[in-house]
Amino acid sequence: MTTLCRPAVAVPDHIITLDETLELARQLHPDHEQLGLALRLIENTGVRTRHIVQPIADTLRHPGFEQRNLLYAAEAKSRVPDVVERALDHAELKARDIDLLIYVSCTGFMMPSMTAWMINSLGFRSNTRQLPIAQLGCAAGGAAINRAHDFCLAYPQSNVLIVACEFCSLCYQPTDLGVGSLLSNGLFGDALAAAVVRGEGGTGVALERNGSHLVPDTEDWISYSVRDTGFHFLLDKRVPGTMEMLAPALRTLADQHFWDVSGLDFYIVHAGGPRILDDLSHFLDLPPETFRFSRATLTERGNIASAVVFDALDRLFEEGRVAGSGTGLIAGFGPGITAEIALGRWTGTSPVGGAVDERTVFPERDVLSSGLRRAPATATACPPATARPVK
Repeated sequence: MTTLCRPAVAVPDHIITLDETLELARQLHPDHEQLGLALRLIENTGVRTRHIVQPIADTLRHPGFEQRNLLYAAEAKSRVPDVVERALDHAELKARDIDLLIYVSCTGFMMPSMTAWMINSLGFRSNTRQLPIAQLGCAAGGAAINRAHDFCLAYPQSNVLIVACEFCSLCYQPTDLGVGSLLSNGLFGDALAAAVVRGEGGTGVALERNGSHLVPDTEDWISYSVRDTGFHFLLDKRVPGTMEMLAPALRTLADQHFWDVSGLDFYIVHAGGPRILDDLSHFLDLPPETFRFSRATLTERGNIASAVVFDALDRLFEEGRVAGSGTGLIAGFGPGITAEIALGRWTGTSPVGGAVDERTVFPERDVLSSGLRRAPATATACPPATARPVK
């Protein structure tokens, strides 16, 4: 079976709190006609702390797009090796065992991609395939898991390494004064994550099915305007209500797999903001506690873009309360408006501390009399590491 192994997660040392964010907004925009609204929106995000790669004084200065991008590349090269090493350790593999590198990021640009640097610098084979994903935004974490799953189904016994590197603070634009931009300044944080998907072996969440859904005619709801000063994040006021359109896609995928989306044992979803999680609770008829892992990520780290699903998954493994072969859902949401969705079964350590017998996790499915096909072969996600600051 294919296994997405234990992620390693890391955050920078510099921290900004909610109170500091609100005070900065008051100091920087005292005459803004919608300052009161912006402050209320920031306070209602549920974000209490965020980690950033530079001290806040440096973050607020804009030296130009070139210098920002140079800093992105330097910080990525400095911090990625640690999460890669830990993720490989969790998967009990070496760099030479990896057949595909997936690197996801929407907060900086490099060509050749970081995957080329990783192959040259971190001991990966020269024939390792590369898949950089740069334009799916916050949905890219879910997309990376799904593309790794697809690869391992196409090439059995292969191994894939996913790296998510998001330095959202490097996209700060001091001249963007719309309410959506001010809200974003208090919502996004920086983080990195890495995880291995094993085509054979490993323990974690056995991925059984994946799918994508794009809401038509919403391309301009979440977007970048690329200007001389870099990436300018544009956020439409309709975005918080997107779960009314995306929740049915989650239900449909589960129905196709003969699962009840409201009756699963765990849910790992992108925490774009509290409204996203509240609406999912409503439209999927689930108690708010269901999304506690995503909400904890949002509270302690803010919206960390493509790294959210890995950080939330880390918290699931840390809690360790899912029974063996429990069913679950992983979903990332982002520009498009796009959802990347995966379904899987828990194969990690059981609540009583015993390892789950993989033979009990994948019972043969009966082919229905209607002629529907048997559910596809499975993939598995291993337990993530406890996040720790990057030195």
